[in-house]
Amino acid sequence: MALLEVINLKKVYTTRLGGTKVQALDQVNFTVEKGEYVAIMGESGSGKTTLLNLMASLDRPTSGQIILNGINMETMKQKQLCGFRREHLGFVFQDFNLLDSLTLKDNIFLPLVLSGKDYTDMAQRLLPLANKLAISDILEKYPYEVSGGQKQRAAVARALITNPQILLADEPTGALDSKASDQLLKIFSEVNKDGQTIFMVTHSVQAASRAGRVLFIKDGCVFHQIYRGTSSNEEMYRKITDSLTVIQTKKQEEVS
Repeated sequence: MALLEVINLKKVYTTRLGGTKVQALDQVNFTVEKGEYVAIMGESGSGKTTLLNLMASLDRPTSGQIILNGINMETMKQKQLCGFRREHLGFVFQDFNLLDSLTLKDNIFLPLVLSGKDYTDMAQRLLPLANKLAISDILEKYPYEVSGGQKQRAAVARALITNPQILLADEPTGALDSKASDQLLKIFSEVNKDGQTIFMVTHSVQAASRAGRVLFIKDGCVFHQIYRGTSSNEEMYRKITDSLTVIQTKKQEEVS
């Protein structure tokens, strides 16, 4: 059984003025196996962020199902979802979402504090993570005292410290320079090799080329995918670029 199943997912928004209905997703279907590293790409407005928000249980679908490890998230009440999200999902955002009033260590501890874990358990979990992410020497600093790359590595530690079943990343390299982006993508590859399942939304071909599979979304539908197989990062980069070129060409033909 797949770790994650997305079945006939549909999302329709109704605008406040005029009551116009906008279909963001239309009959989306795919699965993610345990230990996979999946990236999803698409133009702005294609529905990829909506999809991620639904998978994160931050929004509800109009119809369809999202099943994580056999649990249908759409049958859960809001209070249940909050606990489920905290215990089973990890989040990495483009803008880090760290609290400036807390040290990096306390930011990382926050989901465990909310879950009622004791300090000894939290400290034992943090040590190997901090070493892996090269942030051991800055844990007592505040977010405004460190670089963007260091902030994002702290955000990754916060996402991983709960041992989530799936790590959801929304444009994780979007606010980073090329060096920090490369460092973060290496970390993602390492934690994936350790068995962590990752689902990442990105505009970056470089970021997507590190994944094991890339889904392409257009007009609210997943219509194409690429598997890494034995391809290197460079070969995967070319495959993605070629696919995007074909997609753009078809779009121009449709317009003309």
